[in-house]
Amino acid sequence: MWTRLAIAALLLCPSSAFAPSGYRAGSKAHYFHGEVSGPFSRNVCRVQMAADFYSTLGVDRGADEKTIKSAYRRMAKKFHPDANPGNDTTEQFQAVNRAYEVLSDPELKKRYDRFGESGVGTSAASDASGGSPFGGGGYSQQVDISDIFDTFFGGGGGGGFGGPGGRPGGRGRTRGPITGDDLRFDLEIDFKTAVFGGEEKVRIRHLETCNTCGGDGVKPGSSVTTCSTCNGMGVTMQVTRTPLGNFQTQQTCPDCRGTGQKVGEYCGTCSGQGTVSKTKQIKVTIPPGVEDGNKLRVRGEGDAGPNGGPAGDLYIFLKVKKDDKFRREGPEVYSDANVSYVDAILGASIKVPVVDGDVTIKIPPGTQPGQVMRLKGNGAPRLGNPSQRGDHYVTINIDIPTSISKEEEELVTKLRDLKEKKGSGKGFFG
Repeated sequence: MWTRLAIAALLLCPSSAFAPSGYRAGSKAHYFHGEVSGPFSRNVCRVQMAADFYSTLGVDRGADEKTIKSAYRRMAKKFHPDANPGNDTTEQFQAVNRAYEVLSDPELKKRYDRFGESGVGTSAASDASGGSPFGGGGYSQQVDISDIFDTFFGGGGGGGFGGPGGRPGGRGRTRGPITGDDLRFDLEIDFKTAVFGGEEKVRIRHLETCNTCGGDGVKPGSSVTTCSTCNGMGVTMQVTRTPLGNFQTQQTCPDCRGTGQKVGEYCGTCSGQGTVSKTKQIKVTIPPGVEDGNKLRVRGEGDAGPNGGPAGDLYIFLKVKKDDKFRREGPEVYSDANVSYVDAILGASIKVPVVDGDVTIKIPPGTQPGQVMRLKGNGAPRLGNPSQRGDHYVTINIDIPTSISKEEEELVTKLRDLKEKKGSGKGFFG
């Protein structure tokens, strides 16, 4: 019986059935895993192409540590299964992790450069122990998942993940003061306030640091000890065995709620939160020249931060009410003025409203409908430089009566006859 199994193993893998576990042969990057019991139970046939870890990461052999780490993050992001829905990139992702395991460790990198993959064994984490890549023989691939979190989320991966070779991560839980959240308040102001500025009172509700505990959530005099469940890390580790290897995951410690500390008694005023909600009225200064959609920042009036951290800021978003008389575009103000057809023909002086009062303008004879007159310096102040003001533009609208008296009709008729005698076919405004 044993002889037949041995012959079968030789036929399936004639060149390496009894070869060392680091043996590499063939032209395809895959494994054939055959195993027999009895005297031959430790002979596992592997057909594997020699991997080029430098090519896997896309770097030169002379690449330094910084370049290798940057390439790893780029390739890990490219082949991460979550970034490739509908496309199985698990094999490429594992290859990238394997390459980084070796090249990120100076000693393993030196051995790889000298002896190739056989110099580092089946797995860098197992350090040439000859384990099976399918979960037998002690294979354990542990990659620095926090590096991948840094790539995807900009540094929010948290500490405590196992690094290459199973080394613990260097970043612990942040338990110091943290800046509080910013708040938003929508404020509607009238047109004149937006132009010339002013003060507005607003009532907000925000979080303030608890005066009883000072923001740490602990009752004064109560004991604080290191959490025994997570040893002060704030997270617990869990190792999961998969066909691809062992993976470490972390979760918030259920006993200390991620703080890394066990509190004897929490503050009764804030229920251990470190902050209390309060209503407050504040004065907001509106600078001259603001417009609809502008926002103002009031420093330190947002929510107080955890663990006694500083408060965030309050952002006031402005909405300017529409005005019946004026329209505005930046520092320029626009309005309309109505004049009679007689004043348009003969000319006249009229009063028109501007943002800071009334001014008298002169309507020249022969003014046309829709003609625009510019009042220099009568517009709105420029935001940030209130001493400079824009211009005010007045559009002239000419009132044409829908009915006139008999006497007016006779005068207009005489005017038309006079124009025709002079050979002009143009109308009053031509």
